Amino acid sequence: QVHLVESGGGLVQAGGSLRLSCAASGRTFSNFGMGWFRQAPGKDREFVAAISRFGSSTYYPDSVKGRFTISRDNAKNTVYLHMNSLTPEDTAVYYCAADLYGSGNTHGYEYDHWGQGTQVTVSS
Repeated sequence: QVHLVESGGGLVQAGGSLRLSCAASGRTFSNFGMGWFRQAPGKDREFVAAISRFGSSTYYPDSVKGRFTISRDNAKNTVYLHMNSLTPEDTAVYYCAADLYGSGNTHGYEYDHWGQGTQVTVSS
């Protein structure tokens, strides 16, 4: 079992930046591919970013590519999501997720563990 806790969400103006963090505990962090997902009110959960176990591979959908960067520090058991050039369309609850022995998957059903989420609100 792994426990995930997100932090770093908040209110930011359009064009601004935020860095989300997800701290993991409970099992060897480097055994997990990690992902970020988001869900806006009334919308389906959406894949945002994923990273392989040792950070060699990253994946993004077109909607965030070039604006968001996922990274991880296995020594600190933490995965990050750096978000730049934010727009109101990025407003959502952001969740981190862990996939045991995953390589950085893009589908939510492939992830075994989820955090509680952190709210990101981008004002226009």
